[in-house]
Amino acid sequence: MKTETIAHQMTEPKPTQSALNTSEPTLPADVVGALPGRFLVFDGPDGSGKSTQLKMFLKAAKHAGLRVTEVREPGGTEIGEKIRDALLEHLDREEMSLRCEMLLYMASRAQLCEQVIDPALKRGDLVVADRFVSSTYAYQGAAGGIPFREIDEAAKIAMQGVMPDATLIFDVDQETAASRLNPLLDRMEAKGAAFHKRVREGYQALIAGDADRQRYLGIDARGSESQVFANIVTALRDRFVG
Repeated sequence: MKTETIAHQMTEPKPTQSALNTSEPTLPADVVGALPGRFLVFDGPDGSGKSTQLKMFLKAAKHAGLRVTEVREPGGTEIGEKIRDALLEHLDREEMSLRCEMLLYMASRAQLCEQVIDPALKRGDLVVADRFVSSTYAYQGAAGGIPFREIDEAAKIAMQGVMPDATLIFDVDQETAASRLNPLLDRMEAKGAAFHKRVREGYQALIAGDADRQRYLGIDARGSESQVFANIVTALRDRFVG
């Protein structure tokens, strides 16, 4: 940054704190008022920009004064983090059967629902999850080949009625997603283009199957960060405010 001259410093008014923060994402009051006691999930294919938008949303929600419980999947509890290590780091894909993989995700989810999510919702917190059962339908179901009915049965046992009020699914084309992927790929991200094409199709099927847009909210994630955040606000307003 160039050093300003003394004359410039004296003639240029110092920006106010509100002016400095104009670029920060904010949640409008009507949306904020509808969120206490809700369970939101941020989900989507690898490279969709989900994680960036999740961070922006959490910052805006806390700035608005909402009491927020953040969770991630797999993980979010001591037991869940051990399961996460097994799923994403320690095992080669050939060593773990697909159904073992699916059931480990469900085991982590069961612990998370009982230990963290359900108590937080009963306190009136806004619960925000980085992935949830929608990921299982997309990755182990649509991409992996496990019938959705098997996932349904396992989810009923694991979740015990703890269901998201809305799952925001971020969608971009494969080329954009590939350009955003972490070069230090974990086991899931390294499965190749054909696998991730099926994952995206799985997410799109969830959105298409929810004609009333009550459960799965498709978010166009192709624009700038601020544009995508605006899409989130619109989707939440349509879902909870009307």
